[in-house]
Amino acid sequence: MGAQDISWINLISGYLLLIIPILIFTYYKTGLIKDTLWAVGRMTIQLLMVGTYLEFIFTLNSWVINLVWVIIMIAVTAFTVIDRAQLSRKLFLLPVFASVLISLSVVDLYLLGIVLKLDFIFDARYFIPITGMLIGNTLADMVVSLNNFYKGISKQQTTYRFALANGASRTEALALFMREAIRVTMNRSIATIAVMGLVSLPGMMTGQILGGSSPSVAIKYQILIMLTIFVSSLITNVLTLLFSCRKAFDSMGNLRKEVIR
Repeated sequence: MGAQDISWINLISGYLLLIIPILIFTYYKTGLIKDTLWAVGRMTIQLLMVGTYLEFIFTLNSWVINLVWVIIMIAVTAFTVIDRAQLSRKLFLLPVFASVLISLSVVDLYLLGIVLKLDFIFDARYFIPITGMLIGNTLADMVVSLNNFYKGISKQQTTYRFALANGASRTEALALFMREAIRVTMNRSIATIAVMGLVSLPGMMTGQILGGSSPSVAIKYQILIMLTIFVSSLITNVLTLLFSCRKAFDSMGNLRKEVIR
């Protein structure tokens, strides 16, 4: 038995919940009402468009179209990460895109091909939602990682230059900042994994249960998803920092002025 459908009238009635934040924002004069309504409207339009397109993708189930859709998701993610981290698109677009692509290729191939043993690893039913979930959960971590790394270097130029002056290579001088960026970013993921089963019913697990799967099956999938999200996030962040360093520093090891917008 599948999940109960939601009528359009009932869906629209769900928007009445927005009255609560609007009243709170109005009382405290936060100035967030316009931004909230714009964000909700944009989210609604985007999801309706995606839903319509995914119906088509799932029906056709072509590996070419599925792969193109994922490439588009990666590109949108790269632009979003760079903009939210306030970094140069010119310098960071290719490193971020390549890092996400490599990470997803490794994790998707292992999860879908080796663990789940799918005959067709580009099956839209598995490939698109799992890849989308990996991308979505990695996005915020990448913003935190890039911000911590490059703004840390920008604010601690003395520490970085001192290491270089004492004979350290650029890689050795950046190790401190790399370690801190990874530590801060992955600590959040570790904390999420540690309490996930106790404090919430994760999105994919909820969707599977509503779709008719037994809780035990949904839990197995959720365990795999949490593991792959963690590994994918780590690989993506490390590769992003390593790849971007090639463009963010000049031949003398100095951080380029145009890195941070």
